Amino acid sequence: MIDERSDDVGDTPSGRAGGSAGSAGEESSSGPGAADSGDSSFVSSTGGLSFEDLSMPGAGGPDEVVDGVPAAAAAGRARVIVASTRAAEGTFIDRTGPLIEAWLRQRAFDTPDPLVVADGPAVGDALREALAADVDIVVTTGGTGISPTDATPEQTSAVLDRTIPGFAEELRRRGAQVSSRALLSRGIAGVAGRTLVVNLPGSPGGVEDGLQLLGEILEHSLDQLSGGTHDA
Repeated sequence: MIDERSDDVGDTPSGRAGGSAGSAGEESSSGPGAADSGDSSFVSSTGGLSFEDLSMPGAGGPDEVVDGVPAAAAAGRARVIVASTRAAEGTFIDRTGPLIEAWLRQRAFDTPDPLVVADGPAVGDALREALAADVDIVVTTGGTGISPTDATPEQTSAVLDRTIPGFAEELRRRGAQVSSRALLSRGIAGVAGRTLVVNLPGSPGGVEDGLQLLGEILEHSLDQLSGGTHDA
């Protein structure tokens, strides 16, 4: 039987459909009906922003023309990796991967459908495959909590050349303003070659916060990775 519920059941204080403040969005060893672990207890500090609320200036999608050049021709390539054993087995429908995919596509990134893999070594394999394709950004969702199967940070760390501690620290800080359980998220961010790699939680609330933060630094980060200066 396929579980069509979100991993979170009311992930905002207002009880928005999708997760309760105390539930967890990572995979749990307790079975499909159990609350998942760690960072999936993220309660979105954005208050449940809509997809449009997460947009940013100059990100009108693949049909937008900027300075006479189609945005799609100048954006970049992205990959989304979903770490979820249950989703990989077909017993759970992931909701966070498609949200990240749509967010990236709105910004004119060439982004295929999310790749859903089991927690653990399969995440590392997916990361290495994405990096071999020389993409500009890889965003993972899930596997960043503290359950025995959560291993996305370890798999990510193994492929990074440099870490960006501030991103994960700020994401946890924002989440903790609503729920201290956000501090259990172990997600990391960093650089592999010239690719930006970011771990997001496995809950809709955590992904909302992560995309909000990512939108604030994405353009400058990719400019730096492509050899840009530090000028404002």
